[in-house]
Parts: sequence; structure tokens; C-alpha cells
Amino acid sequence: MIEQSALILRAQLDAGEVTAETVMAHTLDGIAAVNPSVNAIVSLRDADTLMAEARAADAAPKTGWLHGIPMAIKDLANAKGLPTSMGSPLFAGQVAQTDDIMVARLRAAGAIIIGKTNTPEFGLGSHSINPVFGATRNPYDTGRSAGGSSGGAGAALATGMLSVADGSDMMGSLRNPAGWNNVYGMRPSWGFVPSEPMGDSFLHQLATNGPMARTPSDLAALLDTMAGSDPRQPHGMDAPPTLPQIGGGADGLRIGWLGAWDGALPMEAGVLDLCTAALTQMEGLGITVDLLPAPFDRDAIWLSWITLRSWAVSGSLGTLHADPAKRDQLKAAAIWEVERGLAMSAMEVHRASAVRSEWFKTATTLFEQYDVLALPSAQMWPFDVAIDWPRELAGTKMDTYHRWMEVVVPASLLGLPVVCVPAGFGGPHDLPMGVQLIGRRGSDALLLRLAQAWHLMTDWPARRPGMEGLT
Repeated sequence: MIEQSALILRAQLDAGEVTAETVMAHTLDGIAAVNPSVNAIVSLRDADTLMAEARAADAAPKTGWLHGIPMAIKDLANAKGLPTSMGSPLFAGQVAQTDDIMVARLRAAGAIIIGKTNTPEFGLGSHSINPVFGATRNPYDTGRSAGGSSGGAGAALATGMLSVADGSDMMGSLRNPAGWNNVYGMRPSWGFVPSEPMGDSFLHQLATNGPMARTPSDLAALLDTMAGSDPRQPHGMDAPPTLPQIGGGADGLRIGWLGAWDGALPMEAGVLDLCTAALTQMEGLGITVDLLPAPFDRDAIWLSWITLRSWAVSGSLGTLHADPAKRDQLKAAAIWEVERGLAMSAMEVHRASAVRSEWFKTATTLFEQYDVLALPSAQMWPFDVAIDWPRELAGTKMDTYHRWMEVVVPASLLGLPVVCVPAGFGGPHDLPMGVQLIGRRGSDALLLRLAQAWHLMTDWPARRPGMEGLT
């Protein structure tokens, strides 16, 4: 039942074919059966309380399209009455007193919040492992990572424990787990989905919340619920709803395929082959795909990114780092990021932003020729769940804990919208991989239209090789 798309489930609820009570019972049964194998959903609320809320939803007038549908919130966001651990022992068990903006909007649309989804500590890194809840495992191979930082959401969707999920994305935190779990994830245009009106709201434009789902139509519906500017923040962005715009096909669209950035980005064997095959298949939709040379210096983009990222992380975690007792409980990656940020001069930050500005101008020129740019969603297949991060990729040593995720940086640095679509299965273990479809700022609906056409052609999330023992 919950394995259906959320919009189909909505139609079934409206037609009286199912009830919120039966949906909740099915959801809880599925979590009991599957979650012990993947550890995707954490802080699950009491079953009797959830069943009572579902019965209350059946008895109440519909409040929105999510009315009576269970959701779990990524454990970086506050949901009133639930713990927000952020994967850190410093916050384990601390219960949120209010909803974040996004969560409040989901509740207003009728969602029943059942618990949280797992994430790495403070969302740092693309492997959802932390000392509070442990590691989330990839449902296609439970010995491997589900990615991150929205790894819990990705695995919960892939296994059918949830029909839709929220995520967040600074450095591929939606895109990597979407690709590795054979689902869809969307990083919206920056400012389309507001963050919280806390601290600085002018300078840091790297991270955003966004939707994850098994269909682009669910992705669009959830985005439309999350989106809308917040008057307390200066850079908000409003746009017409995307769900009514996703039909009509993709005929005539032009895609610029950036591949491995002229060989500058190391790629594990098979990744480029699978993504290239997916784009070739996409041409059957009437799309033109051209392989492009690297449009900008890879090292300049990377240096700009890690400067601005460490500067942002030091702003958010610097207070914890300043307390020696709390610093001792931070993971090494968090300490490294904070200390890099604290050591920076204002001119280093300025130079990084100047490079970002140059890359934006170059990307703008590309979008005069192409509707969409494409890159793989990751540079490697899901790795061993027992390690914290890969030290080597395709014979190249990784000099930071996140260098193996570099392929997501070109879009993140500019705040561009990206839909990660499933590309199929490959590599030595026949595991999922995705393709990033990147658009100019504000082209969110166009990307969803392309994703919808691709989904109607392929429906990759319906294929679950190797998951028979879980579901």
C-alpha cells in the first residue's frame, strides 16, 4: 500500500478504497519487518499513538494532499515532540519544542509525522553513520552504504517504508542517496524552499531542503508543499506550482553531458558507462545529448567550494567547537571543517566568492545553448558500510573526507536546481546509480518535466533486484 506513489495513495484515500488507519497499520508493519535490516527510520513514535492519530485523520476533514499519509523527517530538522539528535551525542534525546518551517508546512498539508530518518553527524559526509543510531544500510546490498546525508530517507523510500520523504542538500546530500537507492531526489533552486530564520540569512547560500520520492509527480507535489518564501528571510523565491507543469514530454530539449569533466574527476569503473547509456536512452524522448568539454577549471571550483563550505560550517558549529568538552564529542570531519573556517581571512572568502561568480557567468553561457547539464550523481558505487569514507577512488587518493563527492559541487556552488534520476544498475555488484539533471536557476518545473518523461519510459524504482529478502 505505502509502496504506491503518494499521489495514488491520496486518490485511494479520497475514494474510500483505503483509510488512514489501514495505511498506518501497513506502514508500521513494514517498518517492523524491514527497518532492522537497513536502519533507515529512527526515533519511531509509539504505535498506539500513531494509530490513534490515523483514526483521528479519518474522522477529520481533509487538510491537504498529505492528509493521513505517514512521513518521517530527516534528523537534521525539528519536528515538535520528536528528538532532533542530528546524529550527535551532544543532542541525543533532546526533544524539539517547535516545528521547522518545512515540517510545519508538511503537517499543514495533513502529514502524520511518525519519526525521523537517519543521517550522518550534523549531516557531514555522504554516509549515514553516526554514534547515536549507527549506520543506514543500502537495501540493494546491506553490506554497503545508503549514502547521505539523506541516506535514511533514500533507504526508507527504496524499501517502501515511506511513500515520500524530505531531505536536504549542501554537497549532494539528496542526490547521492537518491542515486544509490534507485529513487528521485531534488535539490531546488536555492531560496525556493526556505531554511530557518536563525543566525545569518544573507551570506550562506549553499544548503537547501528538498523532496525525495519514487516518482517525479510525488517529487513535484512535495516540492510545492515545501516551497514558498519566508518574509523573515531576504533571498526567498516564489514560483508557480510545479506539479501542473510536469506533463508534455521532453521532445526538443538539449542536454550538455559533462561526464567526468574531461577526465579531471576520478570515476570508478562502470559509472560513466551506465550514465552514458541512460542518456543515450533518453534521446528516445526526442532529446539531443552532446558531450561537452570541461567548461571551467575543476581545481578552482573545488577550492572555492571547500572555502565557502568550511566558512559556513564554522559559522554553524563554531560555538560547539569553542567549548572543549563539546569539541571532544565532535567527529573529526566537523572539527576539521570548523578549524579551517576559523582560520580563514575575509579576503580568502572574497576570492572564493569571486571564483563562484565567474563560474556562474560561464554556466549562464552554457544554458544559452543547453536546457540541462548532466553529470553522474556519484563518482563511485556504494561502498562498504563499515568504513566512514573512502580514502581512494579509481587509484586516486582522496585528500579530504568529501573529495570523492566532488561531482555534485558545480551545481551546489551556484545554487542551481538539480533532479537526480535513476540511471539503472551496474558495476561489479549490480547496484543503483543516478544522473544529475541540472538546470538554470528557476527551471525547477522543466527539470521535473524531463524527469517525468524519463520515469514514464523506465520506472526504475519499480525494479528491486536483490531486495526480495527485505520486502
